[in-house]
Amino acid sequence: MRRLLFASAVCCASLAHAQSPADYADAKARADADEASLPATAASAMRDAQGAALDAAITGCATPTADTSPFVVVAELDATGKVVRTWRDGATPLAICVQKQIAGSALSAPPRAPFFTSFELSFTR
Repeated sequence: MRRLLFASAVCCASLAHAQSPADYADAKARADADEASLPATAASAMRDAQGAALDAAITGCATPTADTSPFVVVAELDATGKVVRTWRDGATPLAICVQKQIAGSALSAPPRAPFFTSFELSFTR
């Protein structure tokens, strides 16, 4: 009976971790934890992949008069690195466009799935 209860507890804990967060704050917390858990080489590869995706997104979204208020996009990745869900903090047209661009992208394959990562943007003049 104890083994069954233990197995049930482990199963439920695993399912709770595997579920997608309901809101931005939960997704951002998961991204911070997942990114902090990466070894240096994997973190560098992830930053490179994020940079390429972000460059493409900004190129596709930039306008001469874009509101450059800071914003954050959190992405949930599957085992191949494909973005399967996003959350955003910021409501400017640029933030919305970048979120849409990132939603259609792929990064490097993460060490586990789901894996959460965030794109934090602030612009200086």
